[in-house]
Amino acid sequence: MPIGLVRDIVDRTIYDRTVDRFRDADIRLPKISQLADPSTLDRSITGGLEIVDPDKPDPRNLFRVHWYNAEDRRGISEVPAHIVLPPELTGMEAKIIVAIGNRFPMIRAHKVLAAYGCLVPRLIAGQFDPARHRAVWPSTGNYCRGGVAISRILGCRSVAVLPEGMSRERFEWLENWVIDPADIVRTPGTESNVKEIYDACRELSRDPDNVILNQFNEFGNYIVHRAVTGPAMEKAFLAVKADGPLKARAFVAASGSAGTLAAGDYLKQSLGASIAAVEALECPTLLYNGYGEHNIQGIGDKHVPFIHNVLNTDLVIGVSDQASDALNLLFNTTIGREFLTARKGMTQDQIFALGDLGLSSIANVLAAIKVAKYMELGADDAVLTVATDGAEMYSTELAKTASDVFGGSFDELAAAEVFGQYLSGATTDNMLEPNRRDRERIFNLGYYTWVEQQGVSVADFDVRRDPAFWDGLMDMVPVWDSAIDQFNAATA
Repeated sequence: MPIGLVRDIVDRTIYDRTVDRFRDADIRLPKISQLADPSTLDRSITGGLEIVDPDKPDPRNLFRVHWYNAEDRRGISEVPAHIVLPPELTGMEAKIIVAIGNRFPMIRAHKVLAAYGCLVPRLIAGQFDPARHRAVWPSTGNYCRGGVAISRILGCRSVAVLPEGMSRERFEWLENWVIDPADIVRTPGTESNVKEIYDACRELSRDPDNVILNQFNEFGNYIVHRAVTGPAMEKAFLAVKADGPLKARAFVAASGSAGTLAAGDYLKQSLGASIAAVEALECPTLLYNGYGEHNIQGIGDKHVPFIHNVLNTDLVIGVSDQASDALNLLFNTTIGREFLTARKGMTQDQIFALGDLGLSSIANVLAAIKVAKYMELGADDAVLTVATDGAEMYSTELAKTASDVFGGSFDELAAAEVFGQYLSGATTDNMLEPNRRDRERIFNLGYYTWVEQQGVSVADFDVRRDPAFWDGLMDMVPVWDSAIDQFNAATA
């Protein structure tokens, strides 16, 4: 049975104990289909959400783990939050539609959705005992925060495992949410040091009470994004399309754990969009079998995630962290915003929306621009992408970039240079449109991580070549929804 995919109750004793625990804590679980379409939620649940602080560990915030949160993060919108980047910024007539992730509850990032999709199926199958087990969340930042948030709401002990070089804001959040400071495990390195995270998890797994919820190989991560993020992107696209003829040409997302890329599998089926995977040029694993270090925080690399449907990927795009770091300054400093207003004619609303873009989000936007140029897209074409988190997670990175790159002085001339080099000057270099052999090469590269290092069987590794395997994973959504209904009924 692939990781995390169980159709029946594994341990009835654990299940019954969890039911009792959730009944006492007044916890109700939303179904995956309800997160995909919050309009189906019962008014008795959503009616009281307005008074619940979206940043508190309140069980009712589980019903905000979706893309439809309003700007105040308390209400529910008819259409998922999104922005359409103006041509004054992108230099393209094609519409670049960006879904906004920093309206998710607790962590202001969409990884809380992935965490829900990985932990809850184990709870409703009696595989995870909140009274005994600790949920271990290996991550480069946002996923472990999402895991800690979901765990705390559900009364589960959790451990965050992440590189010590991640942004200070991530650690400050974790320090306020974990039960014990020892539950934050700092591993050597930064964004690219995923193996070091795995090594730490291997040590933690020696304790049978630690359950490793590895986003890079948990199929719950893939399933929940294909079931929830994909339809949300489609809904945002259709809202933009209502203004005139429009074709969805591509979905762009950083490789990371490859969970978000699962939305591309949905969008390829529903809208015919191509799928583009983004990675840091400083660590071009998919492009060149390369290695290195980078600062596009939120996308781990130096390996091919187990849940990446590689053979369905149409483009691979390298984006430099020099670009995302510099554009973070342009988008989120007074000097940068004044330049965009005075010299590029952007409106205040358009400027304000740039604060919804964190470092990996900026990388996604740059990749979307590259795709639009590569495909020679016009006004009737759209490229879809996601802003996984917002600029608030990287305030300390602004001063670091200003000091290290611009000598502590980011002025109007520097702003103009950044705009010219990374936006107006965006090119179609460091891109790959893989043929079958290229896809096989990338797929085979994963062997060394998953079979040789992580002990996956060759049969379980190879079965992922079959498109029917990935489509079949979605059969778990109605199974889980039915199990959640039964679980909720049991908790009364």
